[in-house]
Amino acid sequence: MLEAQFIKTLSGGFRLDGRLSTGKGRVTALFGPSGAGKSTLANCIAGLTRPDAGRIELDGEVLFGGGTDLAPHMRRIGYVFQEPRLFPHLSVTANLLYGFKRTPKAHRRVAFDQVVEMLDIGPLLARRPLGLSGGEKSRVAFGRAVLTSPRLLIFDEPLASLDSARKAEMLPFIERLRDELDIPMIYVSHAVEEILRLADDVAVMAGGHITRTGPAVEILNSADFVHADDGDPGSVIEATVRRPDAGDGLSELAIGTGRLFVPRLQLNEGAGLRLRIRARDIAISRARPEGISVLNILPARIVSVVEVNNASAEVELEAGVRLRARITRRSARELALEPGGEVFALIKSVAIDRGAGC
Repeated sequence: MLEAQFIKTLSGGFRLDGRLSTGKGRVTALFGPSGAGKSTLANCIAGLTRPDAGRIELDGEVLFGGGTDLAPHMRRIGYVFQEPRLFPHLSVTANLLYGFKRTPKAHRRVAFDQVVEMLDIGPLLARRPLGLSGGEKSRVAFGRAVLTSPRLLIFDEPLASLDSARKAEMLPFIERLRDELDIPMIYVSHAVEEILRLADDVAVMAGGHITRTGPAVEILNSADFVHADDGDPGSVIEATVRRPDAGDGLSELAIGTGRLFVPRLQLNEGAGLRLRIRARDIAISRARPEGISVLNILPARIVSVVEVNNASAEVELEAGVRLRARITRRSARELALEPGGEVFALIKSVAIDRGAGC
């Protein structure tokens, strides 16, 4: 459990009001634009930056406040930076063991072989960082932080320097750390897909303040969050695998009172996951269509219709789960869409972004 409440004024007059609480074993995402204060907040918690005033407690121990200001290595907080920051003159094994050897045996809760297996870095152990790819360096950096057996693990935009393909490769490794080690995490990011995959809770930051906190699905579905994101609004929903193999390379998922077919997932029956369905990938029909290729057709009730600009309208739907559809204003007018109306939502299987187990 982390309880932090502090202030920090930086050069230029920027004032950070750091108020953050995290739950045991949960992943809390710090989300916000560049310059919002996310990294500064993380650095204050880790002891890399000293607050002007306030109090920071971890598992009931005071890290800062009341005359206490523990050095970073005394806080038992693992930190993964945007850049791996590996020691170039040391082998991967020596990098991994650097913090491990400096952790008192009484505090060691994570085994070397366990971390090597989870991160699939066995073939890298004899090599040096200079010869590693960006993704390989990141995995080694993850392992080095985890092997200190931290009480809290902070990721400060650890995938920011990687391209999309490397990011997709790295996310499953972070998921394994989350799922198998039960170490609470603070994950700093402005990438929705990363938060969707990893976070239990989200704290939204702007101008040095945390403006909103709550469960990830609730925050990701809030209107202010959606429209401030990337101009591509959508809906985040929780689903359960009903049939991993529904034939024809598909899996069947249960959502609310309905079901969805998605490309085959390597998950077991009953596994939970999150989905992000983009508003632009949902079509609306007044009658149940026939003779079309779309597999996912959900009966729905219109909650609201809002004109977004001169050409578009956003329709919020209740279909056992809340969905957003972005259609043209002309379509909304010709279909006479109004709150309370009964329609069908058409979703393409390939348009569904898979998130993490939840």
